[in-house]
Amino acid sequence: MSKEIFTVPVRRLAYPPRATSDDMPSVPKPRDGAPGDRSGTRSAAATGGGGLRLDIQGLRAVAVSLVVLSHSGVPYVAGGYVGVDVFFVISGFLITSLMLREWSREGRIALGRFYARRALRLLPASTLVVLATLAGSWLFLGPLRFADYAKDAVASAWYVVNFRLAEAGTDYFNTDVPPSPFQHFWSLAVEEQFYLIWPIVLIVALKLFRRRVLLALPLLALAAASFALNLHLTESSPSWAYFGSQGRIWELAVGALLALAAHRLHTIPRLAAAALSWAGLAAIGYAAVAFDESTRFPGHNALVPVLGAAAVLAGGAAAGRYGAGAVLSLRPAVWIGGISYAWYLWHWPLILIVPAAAGFGEHDGPLRLIAALGGIGLAWLTLHLVENPMRFHRAFKAHARRGLSLGLGLSAVAAAAAVFAAQFPPVLDSGVARQNTKEAIAAASDPRAALTELLQQRVEKLPSNLEPSMRDTAYKRSAVYTDDCALTMSDEVQTQPCLYGDTTADRAVVLFGDSHVAQWFPALDSIAREHHWRLYSFTKNACKVAQITIEYNGGPYSTCDDWRAVTLDKILKLEPELVITSSSNSAKLYGDGDMGEAWEKGQAETYRMLQQGRTQVLTLLDTPWPKNNAVDCAVAHPDSLSSCARHRSDADPKPEVTEAIRAAAAAENVTTIDPYEWVCAPSGTCPVVVGNTMVYRDYGHLADGFVEALTPVVEHELLRHFGADLSRRPGR
Repeated sequence: MSKEIFTVPVRRLAYPPRATSDDMPSVPKPRDGAPGDRSGTRSAAATGGGGLRLDIQGLRAVAVSLVVLSHSGVPYVAGGYVGVDVFFVISGFLITSLMLREWSREGRIALGRFYARRALRLLPASTLVVLATLAGSWLFLGPLRFADYAKDAVASAWYVVNFRLAEAGTDYFNTDVPPSPFQHFWSLAVEEQFYLIWPIVLIVALKLFRRRVLLALPLLALAAASFALNLHLTESSPSWAYFGSQGRIWELAVGALLALAAHRLHTIPRLAAAALSWAGLAAIGYAAVAFDESTRFPGHNALVPVLGAAAVLAGGAAAGRYGAGAVLSLRPAVWIGGISYAWYLWHWPLILIVPAAAGFGEHDGPLRLIAALGGIGLAWLTLHLVENPMRFHRAFKAHARRGLSLGLGLSAVAAAAAVFAAQFPPVLDSGVARQNTKEAIAAASDPRAALTELLQQRVEKLPSNLEPSMRDTAYKRSAVYTDDCALTMSDEVQTQPCLYGDTTADRAVVLFGDSHVAQWFPALDSIAREHHWRLYSFTKNACKVAQITIEYNGGPYSTCDDWRAVTLDKILKLEPELVITSSSNSAKLYGDGDMGEAWEKGQAETYRMLQQGRTQVLTLLDTPWPKNNAVDCAVAHPDSLSSCARHRSDADPKPEVTEAIRAAAAAENVTTIDPYEWVCAPSGTCPVVVGNTMVYRDYGHLADGFVEALTPVVEHELLRHFGADLSRRPGR
């Protein structure tokens, strides 16, 4: 699909409230003559006795509530995804505090016991949710993505789903794919990966250094390296910056560093501690309100919620009744904090599955919030019927080996269930067989007339003989993608030859542009073979042929500008007979200026550079855009495909850009072809199924099968304008 270049290719969905620790930091003796202070900030030293810091429970409640509200689409808290950063800090603080307390009490940290506690705390509830989500996905989320969801379930069971999501986020065509119901497990995976390495690092540091200040050195090094990587990845690979543990560990490390100083936090002057806790809570609230999907995150912006959470934890140790704990320790907040892990686990699959089960589709409205709030009841039941019984059962609590065995067994059961379910995917409903689109157009004496007739036939139900299949339509890619000839957003240099058609021919044709010229490859490759043309592919995702700088990830899409300059030089040296250009017309201009005016000027400049010597230029205007991801819409509405169709009058996201390209082409005597007539019926309806073939593969790109079917129509237009030997010069 051709997505707007400024769209961040990472969904900020399912940012998890992290699991609570087995024990909370303890309460030191009341200071300053405040016996029995019940303000809710009952402080904790890292090695103290056995009380509970209620303000931390309340902070958990704030974090999970922000996440839930954000994911439910509640206005004004679009930045609620920062709740996950708050949980990272809390987890780093509590886990480190527990290990320091164990070291102080016993002179060692038992790794087996530590990992057993983690397994007992996390895996019973998470396994239940994985199995329930798998069942709900099979029943209500349709067959198209179920194989992917099953893989996500396996990755979630073994706490590596964040790597799978990070890699998927680098795929340009995944931006409009519906989010996985298991996506919220990514942060749990980040924390578990931190727990694998941090206890070992801490044990080594404790044996090497006796002074606490020296204990901080390895943690500081780890945090600094992770933060630097976070900054780099936010610029170069946003999905890895968001989901990857390597760029997130610094957030847990901040909490761990705070735990190393916990024995001194109670010495902070009371008023200063109170101010610090309120400032930290305000920082978290600011991030939740001020940040949104366009915010470059994590990057340096993650400092706001991370330092805010650290300030609440630090200030809460000494603030007494004057600090933010006065609010965070209120009974409702503490109660929500107690079920925050289970609520987080349930809220995201409920948000996705309940509206689908109710048949609301995209028009779920407040049902998302209602479903998420319903997760509170499930969370309470999970806590009391699953979490606590397993966590405190004497058969496991006192036997680390049993706890580890149980944890491994639960993960194995969840993974095995997902693998088994993948062997029996749900079946896609379909109607009667329809006329074969490719064969009908190829056999017609007038391919264009045959196409028009097919476009006029209303297809309301998915054909039983759909070809290619829905999954192949959505997932299979043409050679320009499998050969790495369509550059990603970060690539600047094309290292592959990317030569197709008749590779020994004399005449040459070049495809130049973004994915909206690459989508025509299946037809053009066939035509090039038939008429003995060499076909070169020079494409880069979302990179326009016009000499303009567009916005990407909040900054200039500089790799596009660099690639364009290099590629134009390559094309001029090739001296092809024909250059076919096309670009998605959806983008945001970087900096100030009128989009239409800038695009027309930039497009004309590119035309002048290309039209030298024998080289001619053809521009294929942008194709009509469907309402949404067409394959997912068709799967969701297999009996009413007209609800997925769009009228051509609404199908151009940037008509001013289309007019600018037309004007530039006219000024430079460049031939243009408008493909709307190949995709929309004379009535103006642009269907998602024509004959027995899907028209689109996602939100914006034509399906390879449909483009293949259009080959005779495209061939006729090319030969009409340029001739079989590419010597005809239209308009001259």
